[in-house]
Order: sequence, then structure tokens, then C-alpha cells
Amino acid sequence: MILLVTSSARAPECAAALKQATGEQVVVAESLSRATTLLRAECYLAVVLDQYLLEAEPGEVEATLAHLGTAIPVQVNLGISGMERLVREAREAVERRQREEVGARKAVIGRIYGELDGTVTALLLSSELALETPGLPAAAAEKIESVHELVKKLRRQLESGGASEERKQAAGA
Repeated sequence: MILLVTSSARAPECAAALKQATGEQVVVAESLSRATTLLRAECYLAVVLDQYLLEAEPGEVEATLAHLGTAIPVQVNLGISGMERLVREAREAVERRQREEVGARKAVIGRIYGELDGTVTALLLSSELALETPGLPAAAAEKIESVHELVKKLRRQLESGGASEERKQAAGA
């Protein structure tokens, strides 16, 4: 979703062009204070800020910028910029945000797989060592063997899940 912050009479035209170019829903805020309220309530991919409002409402600028969250700010002078420039800059911002999101997701997934892999390895080793314990009762050996098989299954799932995640990421790139 994109937040378009402008008091321009061209706001509906700009919003329609942004929606068509990006495929994202566009919400219009006519002032920086309204934009701040909307930013508190919702997450946006990008926030397109009309430079006129930034100059006309200097007291509100900090509050609005403080609530951007992960949204990419795009500053445009709608008084002199054509629709083509507005669309190009907003599209680039949305694409940049999406690339950053994919990169962050890959990093988190890699970290989780790395942490789980170490735990799974430790469980496999511990269960194998437990199975080698002299005089281990048969019932206990069966239960440890069952745990060992479950951990091996988990390892296979992690390996196939990691491979499928990598395929998804490669296909999306």
C-alpha cells in the first residue's frame, strides 16, 4: 500500500496513476497530520510526500517522518513534476523496498536454518551416543531409537525446506 500525501487537486489523478503503475492500493492524505495518523494505523511500502506540504507545514514534518516505519519516503514536487516522474519515482521506491524485504527475509531464514541445524546435529549425536550405552534396557532403546528417527526426519525436512525456499527465492528474483 502507498500513502500519497498532498493537498493538490490532482490527488485523485496521481493516486490512480500510482495504483496502475505499481498495482498497490493508494491512500491519499491531504495533510501531514492526517498522514501521521494513517502511518500510526497502517504499514505502507512507500510514502509519496508532496514537497509543497513539507514546506507549508514544517512543524508536522518531524512527526510524519518519525512514523514512517519501514516505508520508503519519496519526495516529489507535484506542482512541477509530471505524472511520468511521479510514477517512476514511486515505482522505483516500491521495488527497492521489496528487494530489501526479500533480502531481510533471506537473512532471517538463513539464520533460523543455521540455528536449527546445530540443534538437530546435537540431538542426533546425543541419541546415537545414548543408544551405545551398555546395558540399556530394550524399552529405553526403542524410545531413543524413535527419537533418533524423528530427529533424522526433521533434518530431512529442514534440508528439503531450505532447498525449496532457495528455489522460491531464485524464482522470485
